[in-house]
Amino acid sequence: MRYLLVLLPLLLSLSACQTAYYSAMEKVGVHKRDILADRVEEAQESQQEAQQQFKSALEQFSSLIKFDGGDLQRVYEATDSEFQACSAAAEDVSARINSIESVADALFDEWQDELEQYTNTSLKQDSAKKLANTKRQYNSLLKTMRRAEKSMQPVLASLKDNTLYLKHNLNAKAIGALQGEFNSVQKDINRLIDDMNKAIAQSEQFVATLKQ
Repeated sequence: MRYLLVLLPLLLSLSACQTAYYSAMEKVGVHKRDILADRVEEAQESQQEAQQQFKSALEQFSSLIKFDGGDLQRVYEATDSEFQACSAAAEDVSARINSIESVADALFDEWQDELEQYTNTSLKQDSAKKLANTKRQYNSLLKTMRRAEKSMQPVLASLKDNTLYLKHNLNAKAIGALQGEFNSVQKDINRLIDDMNKAIAQSEQFVATLKQ
């Protein structure tokens, strides 16, 4: 309860800031629907960048297990750099999805409230139907995005384990021990890329619906 009392003012402050932001944007002609479309497109770009980063990490891992003499410390540093970049990419994807949820909730709440302002029953029913359809598409998209987000975690865990193991055992035996991990990491990254491709394709359809 004590933690809730501490967090509640922060959450209310954040909500107030978001409300003020949306109001300010509407005054210059940018509505929540426009913001939502923009954020979905930004999430697409973030996922595409994450795909490339995880592919790069896999290439580095492939080079690692083929190591045959040289500066092993430099190889470790390159491997760690790829892991850190993947972690940052994953955090950016999560932040983008969270920002989508924030504006979508505000949009749908506003849309639902404004249905009560109609005096024309036919127009109200048509708007309510469009709201239901848009929410259904959005919920499906969000589920797909969260699935792709979740699929990054086993890859990050494996990359971290492998990086730590290499750090603590900078020798040829460590390379041999990691060779057996490659196929598993490759499989997880391929699954991740597939999940992100599905999310990206679904995002394009959703944005097209918003812009109709």
